[in-house]
Amino acid sequence: MNVNLSHPTGACTSKLQITGSKSETNRLLLLQALFPGFSIANTSSSDDSEVMKKALSSTSDLIDVHHAGTAMRFLTAYFSLAEGREVLLTGSERMQERPIKVLVEALRALGATISYEKEEGYPPLRIKGKKLRGGTVQLPADISSQYISALLLIGPVLEAGLKLELVGKITSVPYIEMTCSLLKRIGADPQFEGQIITVNPLKKPVLNQQIVESDWSSASYFFSILSLSDFGTIHLKSYRENSLQGDRVLMEIYKQLGISASLENQVLKLKKVAVEVPEILQWNLVKAPDIAQTIAVSCLGLGIGCRLEGLHTLKIKETDRLQALYNELTKLGASVKITADSLILDPCSNLNSNCSIPTYNDHRMAMAFAPLALKVPIVIEDAQVVSKSYPTFWEDLKQLNFQITRR
Repeated sequence: MNVNLSHPTGACTSKLQITGSKSETNRLLLLQALFPGFSIANTSSSDDSEVMKKALSSTSDLIDVHHAGTAMRFLTAYFSLAEGREVLLTGSERMQERPIKVLVEALRALGATISYEKEEGYPPLRIKGKKLRGGTVQLPADISSQYISALLLIGPVLEAGLKLELVGKITSVPYIEMTCSLLKRIGADPQFEGQIITVNPLKKPVLNQQIVESDWSSASYFFSILSLSDFGTIHLKSYRENSLQGDRVLMEIYKQLGISASLENQVLKLKKVAVEVPEILQWNLVKAPDIAQTIAVSCLGLGIGCRLEGLHTLKIKETDRLQALYNELTKLGASVKITADSLILDPCSNLNSNCSIPTYNDHRMAMAFAPLALKVPIVIEDAQVVSKSYPTFWEDLKQLNFQITRR
């Protein structure tokens, strides 16, 4: 399904309930499977979280996570200690191109029995579950924080606990801190000091209901929409002052792009205000790489440049996001340079209209480029891909006066 997008008024005002964070949801689902007895409220309605729920409740020996990268990493760790069970863990064609060797080697060092069904270092994986004692393991820290979180989440059930020695610069630190915070909520006591993280065995878990905060990554598209609008206010529920999500840095970034953001009674209040935007926005997104696409498109629509760094993990996402951004920003008329970990966009005063944007099986490509309809008509291909993280995205855009034609 493709959608044609345009916006007749330039005004955007609405109140929306945003689905729960899939990052929090998937971590809590795994902890719930390890420590049954607590409930989870405001769970994500995303495909990724539905895949995670289905996999954790399945008795099949074939587990297919499709495009869900978080589920692939977390379930690799989970099934490694599922005593007496053997599963084949697989995914989509793209998933079978996404590396997982770092995590597999770490789990093997802890005693796990995992083999590759096809290419060395990539899914599908054959996992024979067994009791893992735990202990000390080294892990490269500059590839994906999900490898680290996968190990931390099983730490409390390992007989000897877990000591992770992280090698290299740690990427996406807020996601690791999120994992540690959620572990603390159920009674574990992770210690994150420098390059060392330890998790002791947990004997008596705390089984209180866990409430998932709404997703800041999903909120990013509304920051972008308002920045490109003529005027408007958008209220988003339900958010916390002490959020665990790294993408909360949106409030600081978009302040430079004309968005006043405040939190009151779990409502994130966004308002378009008059500011002198920078000629070039510079930001290191090593702690929040998932919002890089949104920010780059906002800058393009505002006619300003940007220099975004800390993007090395984007190449192993649902697609090579740096290359995809280069392709589509260039198509729209921009001058763009990419490196292994950065994107440089020159100011662009004229956008090509009615461009058709492929989504590369990547939900964030669809949602990041949609706000440009405030500036020029645009076509988003395979628009249903948004269900991976935000199934009601197109319906919510209609509330903001976007004109959407499906074809």
